[in-house]
Amino acid sequence: MLLEEFDKSKTAIINPSDFEEKIAGMPKTAVTCFSAELLEKLVKKYEGEKISFTHNANGYFPIYKINFNGTDIALFTSCVTAPSSVAEYEEVFAQGVERIITFGTCGVLSKEIDDLAIIIPTSAMRDEGVSYHYKESTDEIVTNPKYISEFISLLEEHNYSYTLGKTWTTDAIYRETKDKMKRRKEQGCICVDMEASALFALAEFRGKEIFEFFYAADNLDDAIWDKRSLHCSKRIDEKEKIGILAITFAEKLNKLDHKRSR
Repeated sequence: MLLEEFDKSKTAIINPSDFEEKIAGMPKTAVTCFSAELLEKLVKKYEGEKISFTHNANGYFPIYKINFNGTDIALFTSCVTAPSSVAEYEEVFAQGVERIITFGTCGVLSKEIDDLAIIIPTSAMRDEGVSYHYKESTDEIVTNPKYISEFISLLEEHNYSYTLGKTWTTDAIYRETKDKMKRRKEQGCICVDMEASALFALAEFRGKEIFEFFYAADNLDDAIWDKRSLHCSKRIDEKEKIGILAITFAEKLNKLDHKRSR
C-alpha cells in the first residue's frame, strides 16, 4: 500500500519554513484546544495578546501570548482532523514553539467512562493517513512518551479522576461503524479521536514535544449514539476549568525546565 512508502527525508518540496519565520517573543510552550469558543474564553480570562497567526484557505487563526503566574504561554485554536492540525502545528513549530499541550474531546467506547472525564492516551491506533508520512508503517504509535507522571500529579493535586488507555485515531467520523468499534475495543481502545496518532508522529519526526489529554464527550457504547456534552457550549464552565488545568500544566513544565537549566 502507498501508506507503507515512508520517506525519512526531512526536506520536502514545500516546507513550513517557506511560509513561516521565527517570531520574536514567541513562548516555547503553547496550549491549544479544538474548541474556538473555549479558547476565546481562556484568551479573555488571561488578557491574551495576539502575537502571530497561522492561516489557510479557510481563514486566519490567531496565536496569543498570555502571562500566567510569571511565565509566558502561547494559546491557539487547533484545527480539527489530522491533516489540518498537523499542518497547523508544523507552522506553529516553525514560528518558535517547542512544546504543545493539546486537549480536546474524544468519544468513549465504554459507557462506564463519565462525561467530561479526563483521559490520558498512552498509545494510538493509526486509522488515519497523515502519520504514515512522518513515521514508518505500524498499527500503533506511543503517545505521551513524557510527562504522564507530572500530569497525574497535577490531576491528583486538583482532585481530578482520570483514566489511562489506548485511543483509536480516525479521520472518518461518519465511518465509525459498530463492527469497527467492536474490533477496536477488542484491541484495547477505550476512546476515539481524530488527531492523536498523527500529532505524535509529527512530534517524533520534528524532534518537538506534544502532550495531549482528552475530556470525554459522546458515548458510542450504546444502542443509540449519545452526544452528551459534545457540543462546544455544553458544560462550558467545566470545560473552562479543564482549560485552566492545561495552562497550569504548561506553567509547571516551564518551571521544571527552569530548574533543570540552573
